[in-house]
Amino acid sequence: MYDRKKLEELRKVKEQWEESTLQQSTARFPERRKEFITTSSEPIKRLYTPLDVAGLDYGADLGMPGEYPFTRGVHPTLHRGKLWTMRMFAGFGTAEETNKRFKYLLDQGQTGLSVAYDLPTLMGYDSDAPEALGEFGVCGVAVSSLKDMEALFEGIPMGKVSTSMTINSPAAVIWAMYIVAAEKQGVKPAELRGTLQNDILKEFIAQKEFIFPPEPSMRLVTDTIEFSTDALPQWNPISISGYHIREAGSTAAQELAFTLSDGFEYVRWALARGMEIDSFAPRLSFFFNAHNDFFEEIAKYRAARRIWAREMRETFGAKEQRSWLMRFHTQTAGVSLTAQQPENNVVRVAIQALAAVLGGTNSLHTNSMDEALALPSEHAVTVALRTQQVLAEESGVANTVDPLGGSFFVEAQTNRIEAQAYEYFAQIEELGGVLPALDKGFFQSEIADAAYRYQREIDTGERNIVGVNAYNDEAGYQIPILEMDPEGERRQVARLQELRKTRDNDAVGQALDRLRIACEGTENTMPILLDAVRAYATLGEIMHVMKEVFGVYEEPVAI
Repeated sequence: MYDRKKLEELRKVKEQWEESTLQQSTARFPERRKEFITTSSEPIKRLYTPLDVAGLDYGADLGMPGEYPFTRGVHPTLHRGKLWTMRMFAGFGTAEETNKRFKYLLDQGQTGLSVAYDLPTLMGYDSDAPEALGEFGVCGVAVSSLKDMEALFEGIPMGKVSTSMTINSPAAVIWAMYIVAAEKQGVKPAELRGTLQNDILKEFIAQKEFIFPPEPSMRLVTDTIEFSTDALPQWNPISISGYHIREAGSTAAQELAFTLSDGFEYVRWALARGMEIDSFAPRLSFFFNAHNDFFEEIAKYRAARRIWAREMRETFGAKEQRSWLMRFHTQTAGVSLTAQQPENNVVRVAIQALAAVLGGTNSLHTNSMDEALALPSEHAVTVALRTQQVLAEESGVANTVDPLGGSFFVEAQTNRIEAQAYEYFAQIEELGGVLPALDKGFFQSEIADAAYRYQREIDTGERNIVGVNAYNDEAGYQIPILEMDPEGERRQVARLQELRKTRDNDAVGQALDRLRIACEGTENTMPILLDAVRAYATLGEIMHVMKEVFGVYEEPVAI
């Protein structure tokens, strides 16, 4: 893209600038630090010029928006044509309490729903199980049966709203409950739009909310991909998630590399099932973190699209352009939020959200200022939603596509993150692939090292966090905190117990027997799960059968 003669001339101009203008300036006004680094501890040069992107090929590396390699975005007009989906993550207490919050957010201009489930639900337990004691509704909404799912979406037209569900090990079961709840509203599966997180590999890598061993877990994910391809063509059966990998302490390059490696592994399992790549690839979606380093995050998203497009076309042989597209949701970095001076989190979230928008996100959640203290209050979540609306309506950043494309700094960072990702791909391949690398603790140790380095930089003062190790305020700040209905758990348990008494328990038993046979065999489990849910089998009952067949995973101890 650049003329070699002109580059050599520029090199001489830059050297002259360093020896004269720069040297004179730094003699009078020394720089604040000897070295500047990104959030991922990568060094940042003082100045970026065409010399840093000398090998850039516009067609091969950038291209036009909406065309291969999609570095500049998956849509020709991006947010000029349609704004990103504003999808605030919500869920707490009972289904009725969360239903009220959903309706409030939709009334405030939110354009998609995103369901947070409580820990017992995430781990496959009913709300009255001994293991659930003390965790009801604390980090999300409790859903133990179809009755709860019906209450969760009461009065919300499931055929018109797009819903994202953050659920992993019990994803197939919770999804079945959603599909049947929609049926009861008169909505056919083919009409449903939304996303199931369903990314079990990142659970083994980072979040640790796994239940079954890797192989049967991957079988269930493949079942959902296959079923959605046939029955729910508008649904994304998986959201391949780097978010939790980053929250665990990874660098931007690790988040990207490990997420894409997981994505490639899901593709391999679906192909091994006998599916055609172009039949399912267009419905695979992604979920990334938006951390503090503005330019590094933008570069990460651009590199992600380019790598995915190349690998889907060149490695996996996808023929249709829709299969090459990386569509992704972004959430601002929960791990960056501070309990100290919580109002500062509004600023952090705005910067992170701006990076996501400039990076071409298709969907966005903005964290609330109080999330380091509790689940978001109505006031805090409204401010978080308004942050997105201000970006969309007032900032002007949605008026052009990829406005930072061509920036010497951004393009150099994009190339750097891409190169680091391929280095990780090579290491994972040398270890035998994703599952063997998991067994060896590779992902976990890489993330642990990065997290330790980051924390050490804070402890030594090399990295400043406002309100934590810089600009402290002894007085502290008080903000309103969400209070849940103290009677919610009692009502939830009573509903669950009443359900067990009034349902057709013979039908439940027969449905669970069929599920056991299906799990022991090789057929797709989704149709059987739907029948079990229609009979009002509970989450805990269904998961108990699957645990008996698949076993429960215990993570190897890393040495």
